[in-house]
Amino acid sequence: MLDLPKRTVKLEPHSEQWLQLFTDEAARIRETIGEVSASIEHIGSTSIRGIAAKPIVDIAVGVEKLEDGERCLRPLENIGYEYRGEHGIAGRFYFVKGEPRTHHLHLVEIDSDFWRSHLLFRDYLSENQAVAEEYENLKKELAKRHAENREAYTNGKAAFIENVLKIAGF
Repeated sequence: MLDLPKRTVKLEPHSEQWLQLFTDEAARIRETIGEVSASIEHIGSTSIRGIAAKPIVDIAVGVEKLEDGERCLRPLENIGYEYRGEHGIAGRFYFVKGEPRTHHLHLVEIDSDFWRSHLLFRDYLSENQAVAEEYENLKKELAKRHAENREAYTNGKAAFIENVLKIAGF
């Protein structure tokens, strides 16, 4: 189902349960910070049907102004999220949930590059099965080589992601 120990890389075959887990968690988030969030989206590989993914649900919460994110810190912590700051990406409130990890939450402005690029990448792969399969194959190869080094795994995907975003018009 969901969970991945820190700093490890392990891919699981796509599960239809991931969408339901996102839907349930999005409802919890909406109930907790609904007046602040403009949109809640399922992002990352668990949002792309048919491809293997690390069993962690990535959630993007879009807000109109980044300052609104500060009002969300305590409420999100009250439903199990641990705030980690920007975590290397300016303009993002980053949260994790679960030990082992089950969810990543990225709270960003709805008109930010982070928001637009993650939704564009998800949608492009969802609409282009051959590209999604190519991405899955790359992820599997990187997971074999970097099972204990999540940073190397992530860095290994960067050029592919940048290329897809360029093709998709980002």
